Amino acid sequence: MKGPFDLEGPEQGPAAGGKAKKLVLLLHGLGSDGNDLIGLAPHFARVLPTAQFVAPNAPFPCDMAPYGYQWFSLQDRDPHAILSGVQAAAQILDAYITQLLQRFGLPESDLALVGFSQGTMMSLYTAPRRAKPAAGVLGYSGRLVGEHLLAAEAKSRPPILLVHGDADEVLPVQASQAAKTALAAQGFPVELHIRPGLPHSIDEQGLLLGMRFLQKVLAE
Repeated sequence: MKGPFDLEGPEQGPAAGGKAKKLVLLLHGLGSDGNDLIGLAPHFARVLPTAQFVAPNAPFPCDMAPYGYQWFSLQDRDPHAILSGVQAAAQILDAYITQLLQRFGLPESDLALVGFSQGTMMSLYTAPRRAKPAAGVLGYSGRLVGEHLLAAEAKSRPPILLVHGDADEVLPVQASQAAKTALAAQGFPVELHIRPGLPHSIDEQGLLLGMRFLQKVLAE
């Protein structure tokens, strides 16, 4: 029986056919939906032919637009309100990840999280708090929420690649720079690539960087 916060959205099966050997979870940004990030799947599938790609809609309708979904509200920009929103959504996402791994019969080491904007915030918050490390986290144009809690709450430290445009008008590139500094200080293997002139989006070079990262961390 489907619960009120069970996540669902578009999927793409392994390009090679057969049973999925890897799992890539694509988490969209504010006001979007799973149909947005599933568009990355055909590109990533070129280097991950045995991967299943899953792009769920966030659990809540967007409260800043007449369409789309959100992981948490940004009506109140107070850091405590944002943290509370992320924490609530992380419980839903964490349970969903466990369900996905069980569904496909895969270990955490065969899972990568890919986020954009709010999806990156959710990935960076949720993945370190799971007992077993994911293969990796790829975060585009995001930031780290709850940095002050990381030392006490991190249970695993998956490799992380951050990609951010230096012309981002929604989330300034300094957000990813601060995230890299904080994550590195807590022992996370983390890299940051800054894309010159890029606004709040993913460009071809960012896509290529992501492909190489996923190929590396999900190598068979």
